[in-house]
Amino acid sequence: MTGRLSIVVVTAFWMGGTLAAQERAIQFPDVPGYQTLSVDLHTHSVFSDGLVWPDIRIDEARRDGLDLIAVTEHLEYQPHEDDIPHPDRNRSFELATGHVERQESDLLVVNGAEITRDMPPGHVNAVFLSDANALLSDNAMEAFRAADRQGAFVFWNHPAWTSQRPDGIARLTDMHRDLIRSGLLHGIEVANGAGYTAEALQIAFDLNLTILGVSDIHGLIDWDYNVHGGGHRTVTLVLARERTADAVREALMARRTIAWFNNLLIGREDALMPLLETSLTVSGAVLRGESEVVGVTLSNGSDAAFELRSVSAHRFAEHSTVVRVPPHGEVVLGVTGETRSAFDLEFEVLNAVTAPDTHPSLRLRVDVDGR
Repeated sequence: MTGRLSIVVVTAFWMGGTLAAQERAIQFPDVPGYQTLSVDLHTHSVFSDGLVWPDIRIDEARRDGLDLIAVTEHLEYQPHEDDIPHPDRNRSFELATGHVERQESDLLVVNGAEITRDMPPGHVNAVFLSDANALLSDNAMEAFRAADRQGAFVFWNHPAWTSQRPDGIARLTDMHRDLIRSGLLHGIEVANGAGYTAEALQIAFDLNLTILGVSDIHGLIDWDYNVHGGGHRTVTLVLARERTADAVREALMARRTIAWFNNLLIGREDALMPLLETSLTVSGAVLRGESEVVGVTLSNGSDAAFELRSVSAHRFAEHSTVVRVPPHGEVVLGVTGETRSAFDLEFEVLNAVTAPDTHPSLRLRVDVDGR
């Protein structure tokens, strides 16, 4: 009896773990012409200042349903070197890719490194590297040139980090302007871990940088993001032509990205609006009896919980002007005083920004069944 009970318990636990992994997977719909891929371009393990072996980073990424993860250990900062000495800065990436191969996983893993300097330039990630060791240099500019020679995508990390910006405000320096002008710096983190900076978003717009959201995970995703309590890791949604590392790099260079941070979607209009339009749809509209009240069903095909504020003249029987549409769920709005067979509803999307303090508007066409 004891042995049989143990088998049942283990089986139930394994099935529960599989179900939990499926439920937490990040899912956003594709948009016309592109696949919507979830990527995390800033992670750490014990091979720099992280707290876990690289295998754990891979397992977390798979549970979160990521399409691509970058291994980005600090080049210069090695606090575990007495216990884990490793002159090869590619070693973490090699272990991570080996784990993926053993699991026969389709997770994409790319090599990267964090150039770790005082301000300026501060901390900068280079991803899609062939050899991280080539970036080890006493000269910061030489590290950037080495990344460029490898065709890396390079971005400014946590530009409002209080250890380097005590006031918590991201600001450009002459060195950053020179790097951008020279084509050596391509993106900026507007969301890092648990922090978002509107000033970094403005810098992205002013200097045409790619908008990024990253976990910068050091501990465990479950601890830092309360995944089982409804939280999610900070990621970048990349609009790519196909699910390959090369396609992700092309999309990053073309700035087709949306940061997803604490349920907030952050991006340029040309990237964000197609995602909103495919995520939020009218899935039904039915006249309620002989009344002039139309039951309109709004459906959400994404992981984001949408907070909408009506900006049209319509009123709703069971809701105020602010409506919440749950992730992969729906809400029914009783639109009052509507006699037309077709009309538009317009909402301000409060959990999305297309510029600092600027929420996009979404217009939804409603066709009433049988009218």
